[in-house]
Amino acid sequence: MAKLALINKQKKREKMVAQYAKKHDAIKAKMSVNATPDERMEAMKKLAKLPRNANRTRLHNRCSVTGRARGYSRLFGLCRQQVRTMASEGKLPGVRKSSW
Repeated sequence: MAKLALINKQKKREKMVAQYAKKHDAIKAKMSVNATPDERMEAMKKLAKLPRNANRTRLHNRCSVTGRARGYSRLFGLCRQQVRTMASEGKLPGVRKSSW
């Protein structure tokens, strides 16, 4: 299981991304192809003044049970170990062991 500090840090980042999403998108829109170089430079400066954790690229998918960052399955929101254990316990509806 991941340290609680890492899980809490991730949640804090998610909140910050949600808080600044509209502002971030508005500034990025000003940096379009039609903008003059001065307008682009001004928009870049505004973007740089936003908090680092307000950027979506700083987010990392984590398992909702263990907080594990690697081996994450988007379909279930779980890491591979939890998918396997929950599937074998029958906790994931519609998932069953394959055989051919």
